Amino acid sequence: MRPRFLPSLFPGLSLTALLSLPSLESAPPAGLPRFEAQVIDEAVEIGYGLAIGDVDGDGKPDVLLCDKREISWFRNPDWSERSIVKNLSLRDHVCLAAADLDGDGKVEIAAGAQWNPGETTDKAQSGAVFYLVRPESGEGPWKPVPLYHDPTTHRMRWVPTPSGHELVVLPLHGIGNKDGAGPETVKVRRYRVDPAKAGEADSWSHEVLGTAMHVTHNLDVRDGYVYIGGAEGIRRERAGADESTVLVTAENSTPPTRGVGEIAKGADFIAAIEPFHGNDLVVYREAGEGKWSRTLLTDSLNQGHAVSVADFNADGLEDVVVGWRNPDAEGHVGVKIFFQKPDGEWYPPFWVARDAMATEDLKVVDLDGDGRLDIVASGRSSKNLVIFWNRK
Repeated sequence: MRPRFLPSLFPGLSLTALLSLPSLESAPPAGLPRFEAQVIDEAVEIGYGLAIGDVDGDGKPDVLLCDKREISWFRNPDWSERSIVKNLSLRDHVCLAAADLDGDGKVEIAAGAQWNPGETTDKAQSGAVFYLVRPESGEGPWKPVPLYHDPTTHRMRWVPTPSGHELVVLPLHGIGNKDGAGPETVKVRRYRVDPAKAGEADSWSHEVLGTAMHVTHNLDVRDGYVYIGGAEGIRRERAGADESTVLVTAENSTPPTRGVGEIAKGADFIAAIEPFHGNDLVVYREAGEGKWSRTLLTDSLNQGHAVSVADFNADGLEDVVVGWRNPDAEGHVGVKIFFQKPDGEWYPPFWVARDAMATEDLKVVDLDGDGRLDIVASGRSSKNLVIFWNRK
């Protein structure tokens, strides 16, 4: 498919004008970005997960998509689609991770599949983890190397450590638990390998981290730490070390946490969507003596499923971008940014995309090297993959 710029969804307005129109909702008057939407795939089945990385070694960040039956990448800057692998398992693919492990300028890729969240006991029927070996030359399918896995594989990230990278994989449930209840905690697992031997399954080691939650949903990585969101709050793990810390619980947060689905770590706050696939976008800040304050930015999401943190208007303050996948109370899906004020409070939301994107996942990255942060989002019911170019 040839990439195209998205036409207006509202008569009389170009989409560029629509996406940058502050009057849609009150927003900060100065320094607003102006987004222009470019569709690079309009045949997405679900768009479970995104990753950003240089696949071909040309120095430009490419977009990687984990879809229901295929994992593919879109080459920067023409955004032509190239298949990586298809049909890793009988059931859906669900996640991927990309990072340059060996320093050659090209990313290595891991993927999760066999998505079957209702089966928490049988590993043959639920969950799968693969390392993907790129072709020795040219295009073609990457070779999947199956690794040890637990049931309900859900999310994964390559995490930089002082000695290289490790792959952290999050299942959704504890083994044998049902509907989030049961005696077992989730086995959040780290995988390690010498990059030169990554294509050999026997060369991988793995161990369970200290995270003790019965349901986990997503994770973020910042400053050498892994932040994990789950039904019981937020835990922190130190990359490359045995250090597990309880951060946010219902007992130490005010108002109490509702359980974290999506999570993004800012410099001095944590943004989260609550509960799983929930309607609340919140920000946690430390309040001293092991306490956390919980600030509600909005409670109007429907199936909130993506959140990230970045400075979109170059004022030195990190903002929160959020996407949701089902129509809200006003009938809209989309992507919004909440800009931070100098005093740590938050402006009302600014629309990035209204009804152009039923967001399943999103990433923030400067794709064209102009110093401005763009947004890449995959849509579930909208079935599209869109770059929102930051033109200001």
